[in-house]
Amino acid sequence: MRSARINQRARIPTDSIVFGYGPMLPLVAAGVGAWALAPGWGVIAVRLAIVWGALILSFIGGVRRGFGFATPGAATAVEIAAAVAYVTIAGLALVVPFVSTALALLAAGYALAALLDRRAALRGNAPAHFARLRPPQLLLGCAGLAACWVWVMTA
Repeated sequence: MRSARINQRARIPTDSIVFGYGPMLPLVAAGVGAWALAPGWGVIAVRLAIVWGALILSFIGGVRRGFGFATPGAATAVEIAAAVAYVTIAGLALVVPFVSTALALLAAGYALAALLDRRAALRGNAPAHFARLRPPQLLLGCAGLAACWVWVMTA
């Protein structure tokens, strides 16, 4: 019954649609750019996707941590663990020596965040609209990262 109540309240505000999907568009553009641009530019597009993807994943971790501290009743320890996991994955993606590994780490981090943020929202440990926003939002980012990864593996 509780999750049904949360789902009714979990309407995505317009600003979340704009700002929610907007940060994923550079990842999609990088995936398309890697395939459509000249080879030198494709490498730049993929490298920028890694940096952007890591920044966004770290930002998502900060949102989870902030919500855990600002919301009475939220499972603060769980929110801190999620934030640390997201930031750790993002940091590793920036320092690993192989581009394909960095892209795979980020895609895994986005998939993890899509699952964990939805679950947290349904339990009241993240903003309610994350239950509907996060899965399609972060899977869009995963698609862009996957396109970059396939390009790297075939180049």
